Amino acid sequence: MDSLVLDPPAAVAAEATLHALLRCCVREVAGPRGAVWPASPHLLLKVGGALIRVRTSGGSALRFSGAPERLELGSWLPLTLDELVRLAQADLDPSTDNPEFAEQVAASRDALAAILAARAGTKPPADPWLESEQSLVFGHPFHPAPKARGGSGWLRYAPEAHAEFPLRLLGVRRDAVAGEGDSSALDLLGAAPSGYVLLPAHPWQLDLLAPAFDDRLIDLGDSAVGVVPTSSVRTVYAPDAEVCLKFSVDVRITNCVRKNAWYELAGAVALTERLAPIFADVARRFPGTRWLAEPGYRTADLGKRLFEGLGVIVRQSPWSVVAPGVTPVLAGTVTARGCDPFAWWAAYVRTVALPVLDLFIRHGVVLEPHLQNVLVGLDPSGMPVEAVFRDLEGTKLVGHDLRGLPERVAEALTYDEERGWSRVVYCLMVNHLTEVAATLAPSDEVLRQLWRSAREILAAYAGSVGWPLPLTDLLAGAPLPAKANLTVRWARGADRSAGYVPIANPFA
Repeated sequence: MDSLVLDPPAAVAAEATLHALLRCCVREVAGPRGAVWPASPHLLLKVGGALIRVRTSGGSALRFSGAPERLELGSWLPLTLDELVRLAQADLDPSTDNPEFAEQVAASRDALAAILAARAGTKPPADPWLESEQSLVFGHPFHPAPKARGGSGWLRYAPEAHAEFPLRLLGVRRDAVAGEGDSSALDLLGAAPSGYVLLPAHPWQLDLLAPAFDDRLIDLGDSAVGVVPTSSVRTVYAPDAEVCLKFSVDVRITNCVRKNAWYELAGAVALTERLAPIFADVARRFPGTRWLAEPGYRTADLGKRLFEGLGVIVRQSPWSVVAPGVTPVLAGTVTARGCDPFAWWAAYVRTVALPVLDLFIRHGVVLEPHLQNVLVGLDPSGMPVEAVFRDLEGTKLVGHDLRGLPERVAEALTYDEERGWSRVVYCLMVNHLTEVAATLAPSDEVLRQLWRSAREILAAYAGSVGWPLPLTDLLAGAPLPAKANLTVRWARGADRSAGYVPIANPFA
């Protein structure tokens, strides 16, 4: 949950990066070794042999205030980012040598400073949804390099810097076009010559690909109207077509190279077809449930590199699915301004959590309902009344019959039950509700009351569906799975290989 601080960008960036890495060390380095101790108002931990203290609040969200300090010769001294990087490296897997790690942390810090400086001289979009999309300034609070981005020239496309830019329009000869589903919204972005089909491209990706233009692929120049990047960087809102477009960008952003693999392109359309009746059923039980379908994709069938690199997925706009008078806002930026916090929280949990659990328990659908994948629909008084779920790339199916799909597509859409439940609980409980509760609660006592309320709401749902075992264990206080972002970055692994570490359950 982000908020801006009016300090020099470099100082803010250094502190935010230090805090993010320190949270990772609590969760993934010191915590599993039993080297974390509460000493109110501080938290003590040992990393790389050094004793560190920091003022903390917000429960498992680990909201830090003030400068972290390390103990040296009986005195508490300010802890610097470079020192913490060295201490963390000393305790991470010694069988792995990762000379890139310190560079990635420093690059994330420098990127954040550049974002803060650029943001200071720009105005946010007038659209409240787009404004929220461009407000995730500090990124993932439990990632060692939350703003690390590969390549160069990225700032002109950064949502946090209030970017807006034209797309590059390409013409693909009709016999070289590939796609599935309904991608007709793309034709609203411009016009292609006779015998060609329009294909929009992200200008950053086009620079990276540097395709060879010939009579099968021609450059039609910039779009007449600019697009607005959303929080995921590579997904943009195109006002001309009133849709969102998810592009490939062949650079690493946090953990992943953001490329639409061929099976992900096909999987988006396949999931849209299968999820439509399921979401309709869930919405009958929980009327505030919404989702953003991805009805089609289009690309150039000119070899795998361009097929994946130029592939674009069409996604519904949130304004097209919310009810009149409801304003969609990114969950990672939402606050309960002017509302009773207990009533607001109860409405939030019912609106967001219950459909997520119902999708898994009754339908075998695994959403990734983290703070960047959920939009909360607010009524005119600011109360949560709708939840809009998006990004089918992370959506998986448990126990579904996927015969008829290509084997690689079916494999990418499938989780076993244990893996699916861990993903749901991590995204919903650890990444999402824990952060919202910490933002809402002014004290630890209020935080405890919020979690008691949430438990009552989830227990009532569990009773309505026969007390399924995974949910019963969750309500009984079983440890929560927290994604190990530091460990996977140290190992230079793919994001899908990231494991989990257990953390305390607020229901315990």
